Amino acid sequence: MKTVIAALLLCASGAAFANSACDKPKSDFDGLYCLNKVYQEADKELNTNYQALSSKLDADGKKALKSGQLAWIQERNDNCSRREARGFFVNLQCATDTTIKRSQFLQDRVRECNSSGCQNSKLKE
Repeated sequence: MKTVIAALLLCASGAAFANSACDKPKSDFDGLYCLNKVYQEADKELNTNYQALSSKLDADGKKALKSGQLAWIQERNDNCSRREARGFFVNLQCATDTTIKRSQFLQDRVRECNSSGCQNSKLKE
């Protein structure tokens, strides 16, 4: 999908757009609408996994998790967006893929905490 200007401005016709149309979007804007729905769900899952992991950590673990998350946000922004004179560009596919990978990472850390104990050294990754 092409890099998109102002991805946040895409929901004007969202209510009328049927979910089944996401299988074969008719335009880049339809595709953007569908991808944004996937991104929002991935972001929701990421936040759920972050909270689940945070609740299992001691103070040092929470500090490491926050540091790792802030570094991840900066990396996502650096890799998936840019500012130019004519606007702010977001590659929503990149942001979605990156968010899904990070959510999986957090879920893996929750699984570790549940099985063998939390490993704070992995949280800054």
